[in-house]
Amino acid sequence: MQWYFVAALLTILTSSQGILTKLSQNKDNTYDYDTATVPFLGEIFKLLVSCIFLWREKETSPNPPKLTKEWKSMRLFLVPSVIYLFHNNITFLTLKYLSPSTYQIMGNLKIITTGILFRIFLKRKLTKLQWMAVLLLAIGTTTSQVKGCGDSMCESLLSGHITGYILAIVSAFLSAFAGIYTEYLLKKNNDSLYWQNIQLYTCGVFFNMGWLIVGDFQSGFEKGFWWQRIFNGYTLKAWLVVANLASSGLLVSWLMKYADNIVKVYATSMAMLLTAVLSQFLFDVKATIQLVLGIIICMISLHLYFTPVHMLVDLPEIETPVRREEDP
Repeated sequence: MQWYFVAALLTILTSSQGILTKLSQNKDNTYDYDTATVPFLGEIFKLLVSCIFLWREKETSPNPPKLTKEWKSMRLFLVPSVIYLFHNNITFLTLKYLSPSTYQIMGNLKIITTGILFRIFLKRKLTKLQWMAVLLLAIGTTTSQVKGCGDSMCESLLSGHITGYILAIVSAFLSAFAGIYTEYLLKKNNDSLYWQNIQLYTCGVFFNMGWLIVGDFQSGFEKGFWWQRIFNGYTLKAWLVVANLASSGLLVSWLMKYADNIVKVYATSMAMLLTAVLSQFLFDVKATIQLVLGIIICMISLHLYFTPVHMLVDLPEIETPVRREEDP
């Protein structure tokens, strides 16, 4: 399977996530189901799918898949779950100091931090043209999220508390580091991707379960234990949210194994733009000039990063001198 096909599919699924979540809301923007259970059920879904694919690989592959079962290697898969746990907590803390729109714009820093950590930890060197493309991607996504002022007062991007900006930068580095570290884990040996996914998602299941338990204590068990209400309010739309989230996660792990984090960043960034475009038709959201400009900038970035250099520049043709034979 080609990486660009997987990246395109990830873009479609990621853009669908926000739309499906919006469609699963009630008219008053509430949910009949507990949104905290969605990541947990998503991890369960990914774990089951990975188990099925590993069993199928064992049954059909002429060579048995490599399965490293040493604890020294398996314990490393705990690290991404811990990082994401800290990242999720910092996200909620950051929103106390920054408005949602400012936080969304600051979130584009993860594009830059991914490129930096990609170079430092994975020793993958980007060309100057690729760095320019990554910077343009961050500018394009940011431009698309800037809202017009109209006749009302505009909220300045720099109007938030300094603590919020510091936390946003930390959040961007944590998000990038989790992705970079996961790519390192998946590529460090020739283990079956499905076996690696099983280790990764098993950790995810337990950490998400722990998060649900913490939520029960914070609410004083007002709604009972999490397992007593886990499926309450789940309709077809809610299950589609879970399935879409899980499928996106499986595609991300494939890209981490066989492509890299930069491809994933492009896929998720393009998904954000695709969501914005589809929202014009589905939710009667008006398009802005900022969105159009952002899309144009991101498309230029995509072209610059992935197009071979010789196709970007029209090099002058060098005429080969004709060798004249001397008369005797």
